[in-house]
Amino acid sequence: MSKTKKLIVIAGPTAVGKTTYAIKLAQQYDTEIISTDSRQFYREMKIGTASPTESELSAAPHHFIGNLSIHDYYNVSLYEQQAITVIEKLFEAKDVVIAVGGSGLYIDALCNGIDELPDADPILRKSIIDNFKQFGIKHLQDEVQKLDPEYFAMADIQNPKRLQRALEVIYSTGKSYSSQRIQKLRPRNFEIEKIVLNMDRGILYHRINLRVDEMIHQGLEKEAMELYPYRDLNALNTVGYKEFFEFFDGKITREQAIIDIKTHSRRYSKRQVTWFKRDDSFRWINVTES
Repeated sequence: MSKTKKLIVIAGPTAVGKTTYAIKLAQQYDTEIISTDSRQFYREMKIGTASPTESELSAAPHHFIGNLSIHDYYNVSLYEQQAITVIEKLFEAKDVVIAVGGSGLYIDALCNGIDELPDADPILRKSIIDNFKQFGIKHLQDEVQKLDPEYFAMADIQNPKRLQRALEVIYSTGKSYSSQRIQKLRPRNFEIEKIVLNMDRGILYHRINLRVDEMIHQGLEKEAMELYPYRDLNALNTVGYKEFFEFFDGKITREQAIIDIKTHSRRYSKRQVTWFKRDDSFRWINVTES
């Protein structure tokens, strides 16, 4: 394949306007969009993940939106294989393909490939899980922060499975998780242009709050209630759902759940920015509204 083929990656924090930007680019280049948002893959989670609307999906063809069920087994390695296959197929007719989303790990896999890290010894894995059950997520957070501060700074530290996996690799190999995740870049036979959209923090946080209000109006609570029986699935360990699950459990009020969704979304946006800043191949564009 010719190196004149180009993948344009649009990244950035939640609510910054990535979808709108990507659709405009796709229309400009008469091409299609690959999602790199790991939660928009799941068809049952439309509202809480701010999946593209029907009008947005009709404005430009999208791939990897609602293509999975929360019950499906999936991981970033499978995504890399499938996404590259789709991109190469699109390049048979298109010179440019757009990728868009805020999941840094999936963007890295798409651009660079991802190493198959060693599986943990079952006894070690059980020990890590038992410690989590006994001491809670703060124990996992403290361990990862101590042993791999670089990964801690960019990770979803509210996701126990991500933290457990990092500790499995660290304990098994004696090396930091962050140093092992991409040891050898996989060459791509197309050019990659990487863009981060960002805006002034105060405006972004206001947009996040408004987006959460709109999700509530659209029926996020009802969507979360329908998914409540499956709350232990990894896909549902996601901002917007886990806070409502706590409300359904009677641990917090509905009002507090909404406040927490906004707070956790803002914190997530900050971690996303941290993740993208570590990669100097991104070009940053400030899209702050005037």
